Formats: sequence, structure tokens, C-alpha cells
Amino acid sequence: MSDKIRVLLAKPGLDGHDRGIKIIAAALRDAGMEVIYTGLRQTPVQIVNAAIQEDVEAVGVSILSGAHMTLFPAILNTLREKGGENILLFGGGIIPDTEATELEKMGVAKLFTPGATTTEIVAWLEKAVEAKQKDEKLL
Repeated sequence: MSDKIRVLLAKPGLDGHDRGIKIIAAALRDAGMEVIYTGLRQTPVQIVNAAIQEDVEAVGVSILSGAHMTLFPAILNTLREKGGENILLFGGGIIPDTEATELEKMGVAKLFTPGATTTEIVAWLEKAVEAKQKDEKLL
């Protein structure tokens, strides 16, 4: 097994703004992670299928369209249905605090809002994957 963290990044739904996720992809790559970017207008099923096929530790999605309360749960449910419940789901976008709290209760591992730095995202992902791997080894 590779020591590199494998992460899939995606833009679900109709949101066509991809500058931010490309910056995140470059930051994760520069931090030594293997990054798979699926591109714009992905469905939850496409994202999950790619995540499982690519054997990633985490999926990061960027949602700026306002559809986060629909898309995040759909991705979570599809991960569970297809046996990907061990894959961390994180994301970013313009998400009100109350809705971010609700999404995290549903199972989204972390949500980053405007102002989050790439350093913060890289550090969180490294820590989250390490913690997940330690828990799996204990089982």
C-alpha cells in the first residue's frame, strides 16, 4: 500500500465554478498526495463510483450552487450503499453554520468555508486520514 494519501476531488451538480477546487488540487498534490479530479457537473453516483474505483481515502467536493443540503447527503448515502462508508467525505462552499453542523452530524467529516487556507485543508486531511487508518488497524 502506498504511503501517499489518495484523494478524489469533484464538483457535483450544476455549479461551473472550478477555480477553488483546482487550487485545492494543486495544494494537495504539492503536499505529496495523489489527487484525482473528476471535473465539473458530476453526479453523486459518478463521484462515488470513481472514489471506489480509485481506492481513495477521501473525497472532497466543492459546492457553490446552494445545493449542499441535497448533494452532500446524496454522496454520503451512495457511499454507504456501495460499500464506501470508510471513505472520508469533506468539502467546501458557501454553507451557513447551522447547515454545516447538520451535514457534519449526517457524516460529512469536515466543511471548509471561504477563508480556509490550503495549509489548513492539507493539515486537516493528513490528520484525518492518519486517525482513520489507526482506527481501522485497531479493528
